[in-house]
Amino acid sequence: MKNDCIFCAIAEGEIPCFKVYEDDLVLAYLDINPCSEGHTLVIPKAHYAGLLDVPDAALGEILSRVKKVAAHIKEALPCDGFNILQNNGPAAGQSVFHLHFHIVPRREGGEPLSFKSGKGDMAALEALAARIRL
Repeated sequence: MKNDCIFCAIAEGEIPCFKVYEDDLVLAYLDINPCSEGHTLVIPKAHYAGLLDVPDAALGEILSRVKKVAAHIKEALPCDGFNILQNNGPAAGQSVFHLHFHIVPRREGGEPLSFKSGKGDMAALEALAARIRL
C-alpha cells in the first residue's frame, strides 16, 4: 500500500470503493460509515496529509470538484442541503491522514450539526481576533 495510506490504495484501485465521480485529479466515493444517505468522500489522487500540505493551485482545483460532486448529489438524491467537512489533525477528528472532504447530505427534520448557540463575550472575541489576525 502506497505510503501506508488507505486512501492512496483506494485511489490506486487496490481497495474497492463505491465510486461516485473520478477524474485525473480526484476520486469521490461513498463513505462506508455514512452520517446520512449519500455521504461521500472526495479525495485528491495525490497524497497530501492535510489542508496545510496541499499547494494553493491544487486546492482550488480540488475544491471545484467538491462543488461539482456536491451539486450533483443535491440533485440526484434529492436533499435539502449538505455539509462540507474537512478535519485536520487528531484533535479535529482526522483519522486518515490523506486530505479528504466529506459531503454530508442533509434533509429537513434531520439531526442538525450542532454549534454552540448564544452570544459570545465581545471583549474576549475582540482580543482573540487581535491575537490571530493576519
